[in-house]
Amino acid sequence: MMTTKEKILDAALDLASKNGLESLSLSQIADKVGIQKQSLYNHFSSKEEIIEALYEYLRQKAKENTAADPVDYGKMVKGKSGYAVLSTAVASYMNINEDPDMKRFYKFILSERSIHAEAAKIMVNETEKMVLATKQLFYAMQVQKVLVFDDPDTSAFGFAMAVHAIMDYMYDQKMAGTKESAKRLLNEYLKEFCRQHQSRNEGEK
Repeated sequence: MMTTKEKILDAALDLASKNGLESLSLSQIADKVGIQKQSLYNHFSSKEEIIEALYEYLRQKAKENTAADPVDYGKMVKGKSGYAVLSTAVASYMNINEDPDMKRFYKFILSERSIHAEAAKIMVNETEKMVLATKQLFYAMQVQKVLVFDDPDTSAFGFAMAVHAIMDYMYDQKMAGTKESAKRLLNEYLKEFCRQHQSRNEGEK
């Protein structure tokens, strides 16, 4: 059974995905939940706080729905090739973003990030989370010599941003109904990235 807080978040998602973030109001949310507007303040202090909480709520639900357990990066990379590690990591991230509610959320966040500060903050937060997770993964690969980097932080940032851009291209192709070449591009990028950063031991296999 959903809590009142979860009902508020669910109502905000439904309203914003239909009408946009800019037109979303606390009164609309309260009406949809069936409570007084004043009662919202028992759970959230503003619309901006609701949107921020909605992002975290949906992200956690998406992880649970895709069975994405907390990551042990050392265990994740041990005994595996760089390509296997990166392919698994990218696939897991894509699965989270393919969650139906996450897709509804991003529908209005992406369309309004250039005009609404809260939408832009969400995208900054998401990018920073992705970069941090990539850095942690790269540290683990560096320690176990799965891949080697002169500067793991810079390499992780470049990799995360490249994958993010290819994913955007992939979603744009799907929406446009054009021939999908981005999946092949992503696979080729992962292989080339691993070739450039393979350890001496990996290269001799």
